Amino acid sequence: MARIEPTDQARSHRSSPIPAPVPIVAALVVAVLGTIYFAGGTLGPFDGRAEGWDALREPWRTIALTVDFCGEPLGSTILTGIVVAVCLLLRRARLAVTAVAGIGVTIAATTALKPIVGRTIHGDYLSFPSGHTAFASALALIVALTVIDVFHPGHHGRSLTIAALVLPAGAAMGWAQVMLSAHYPTDTLGGFCTALATVPATAHLVDRAWKPRG
Repeated sequence: MARIEPTDQARSHRSSPIPAPVPIVAALVVAVLGTIYFAGGTLGPFDGRAEGWDALREPWRTIALTVDFCGEPLGSTILTGIVVAVCLLLRRARLAVTAVAGIGVTIAATTALKPIVGRTIHGDYLSFPSGHTAFASALALIVALTVIDVFHPGHHGRSLTIAALVLPAGAAMGWAQVMLSAHYPTDTLGGFCTALATVPATAHLVDRAWKPRG
């Protein structure tokens, strides 16, 4: 009897395009940095310096504020709604659920970690990890997963898609947060890695629980 090979779409539903070591390493980075700051340590004078946000000149100030808005409650809600709507229009209900769950878990993780780590900026503002950077990275990762699910690129194509979307999104939001003096550089790294740790794990759980109709 001839062996029936699974289609690319079936394979994509059973295996994550994100290599397993990535979320593990990302979680370790968050854990190490969080432990250092919890213990009162620093990583050098550059990472512990914050400038007044009004020192940023135009047009960079406007650009940074625009990027920052994308991570604010209103901006993040709008962007998440757009991504969910696109997933539904593409008849990717599973990815729509993954978007809501993945982003929700990511933001919940950063919110929970901040008071535990206790790192502050400008007095009493909790800063590690950066929720804005985590959101931007998580959203970009969801978009990357959607592109992969629609076009089914090969192994290298999947990696390039994820890198091309997630790295610029995380870097742009991280830059804005540092330039606006809302976070230290490693706060943004922590936010980026939080998204890399939580979104793949959430996507895996959604995939396992998902039961296609019909």
